[in-house]
Amino acid sequence: EAPPSSSSAAVISRVKIMARLDIAERRLPQDGRIMLRIQGKELDLRVSTVPTSFGESVVMRLLDRQTINFDFPSLGFDGERLDEFLDVLERPHGILLVTGPTGSGKTTTLYTALSRLNTAERKIITVEDPVEYQLEGINQIQVKPSIGLDFAGALRSIVRQDPDVIMIGEMRDLETCRIAIQSSLTGHLVLSTLHT
Repeated sequence: EAPPSSSSAAVISRVKIMARLDIAERRLPQDGRIMLRIQGKELDLRVSTVPTSFGESVVMRLLDRQTINFDFPSLGFDGERLDEFLDVLERPHGILLVTGPTGSGKTTTLYTALSRLNTAERKIITVEDPVEYQLEGINQIQVKPSIGLDFAGALRSIVRQDPDVIMIGEMRDLETCRIAIQSSLTGHLVLSTLHT
């Protein structure tokens, strides 16, 4: 049963506090996350707020990080398709784009690829918004546009860190695309997604 509408402001404020969002900001969209441990299970709640004409809309997406399986066959890759994908993944440079609609597994596919590439010999750096899953041995950067750290700015810094593999959570603007392509042409393997 939904709480009474008279308590919606209090509920929204509490959710924003838990997600480390600005509770006073009601005019701009905000994104955050709430990390919980319930009955020994680690849960990750993604929180999105958007101003509407009737007040703020809050949506929470639940990610159960313990049930995720970074395995290509479980994502539907098999046989010849898997061999072709792995062949591209093992190249020392170039760009690999995973495309599809929201919820189709683009990010999970990239994380599965990163898990396969993650060795002591490879330096992997990601730029994400948000960091969906934390992977040991991989340097992950969360963009923070509010302080001026956007995808393009983070990428410019990353290339000076001598990475072997760069993962960009999503190609969102022309400058990010330009830097990604330049990086792929100068000896880096670049992985990213595009919404279709």
